[in-house]
Amino acid sequence: MHVTLARPSELGEPEVSRWRALQEADAAFDNPFLSPEFTITVGELRDMVWVAAVHDGPDIVGFFPFERHPLGIGRPVAAGLTDAQGMIHVKDAGIDPHWLLKQCGLAVYEYDHLVSGQPMEAARSESYPSPIIDLREGYDHYSGFLREHSGKTYKTTLAKSRKLQRDIGEVRHDYATPDLEPLRTLLGWKTDQYRRTGRTDRFAHQWIVELVERLHATRTDSFAGVLDMVYVDGTPMAGHFGIRTRTTLAGWFPAYDTAFAKYSPGLIHHLAMAEKAAASGIQVIDMGRGHKEYKEKLKNGELAVTEGRIARRSPSAGLHWMMRVPARKARATVLANPLLHKTADRALKTYGRLRAALPG
Repeated sequence: MHVTLARPSELGEPEVSRWRALQEADAAFDNPFLSPEFTITVGELRDMVWVAAVHDGPDIVGFFPFERHPLGIGRPVAAGLTDAQGMIHVKDAGIDPHWLLKQCGLAVYEYDHLVSGQPMEAARSESYPSPIIDLREGYDHYSGFLREHSGKTYKTTLAKSRKLQRDIGEVRHDYATPDLEPLRTLLGWKTDQYRRTGRTDRFAHQWIVELVERLHATRTDSFAGVLDMVYVDGTPMAGHFGIRTRTTLAGWFPAYDTAFAKYSPGLIHHLAMAEKAAASGIQVIDMGRGHKEYKEKLKNGELAVTEGRIARRSPSAGLHWMMRVPARKARATVLANPLLHKTADRALKTYGRLRAALPG
């Protein structure tokens, strides 16, 4: 085996077609964050993005997209934004991960949403559920599941939707809209949400705004940005931007106008989105790792992703361990304990309220 390294923009059509074929051959890779279009678009905005093509004789048996940071620290493409990470490869290709790190000039590769069946997975990785909306048997089957298993939530959401229409006006849902203005409205809501809940505003980084806009403008059969918005009496109320393959929609940036909060606009939107997505051929909506109340109410299945690091023996790897691993383990402990998680979340929201009250 040997490896060739390239910038994403240097990949030719034969390489992109091979990547797509490997992705579509294994259900574990059916996620738009693992698509060549995603890596290529991020690579247009970040110069640390590379792709390693692993060759076995004349054939490419794997693609490893990654970011190379100082001291040989490797991370997934758009680390911190993505809910699916890893190599796209032939099953049982026998790729040695430490050998691959060396070929890529990396001392460490750290990940937090590694998909299943990965050569890059370390022995001590921690596994976490990634909730999904499984639409493979259609929306009617899914809504039947909700009536049976989340009956109160489902009935209450429908009742609030009816009340919304009585109180304000007609509800309309635009799915996969190409318009840019509603995208900007959605990102504004998301910024407000980040500030309100004490989180870092991702859209304070211009490259992330540009990434979302470029992905929104990308529309092919195998990959596209998907923006959908719910309006009431012509006023935008809730929406979501994500990306899709032919059959999987990755939940990414949902948000709503808090003026409509009493009507549960997020749940109304997610049900509408699931129905339209199923009608368009989507079989799975991956809502991503992380405990959120709305995910628990809407999920009817789970995938598994892992968090960890794989490293070669080196001073850089040792330094990375000291800087990252203890903090990551502490964070995982908080997230795994409902009481600690609730306390931390409450503290962040208090911080968000105090921050919002400051001038400027």
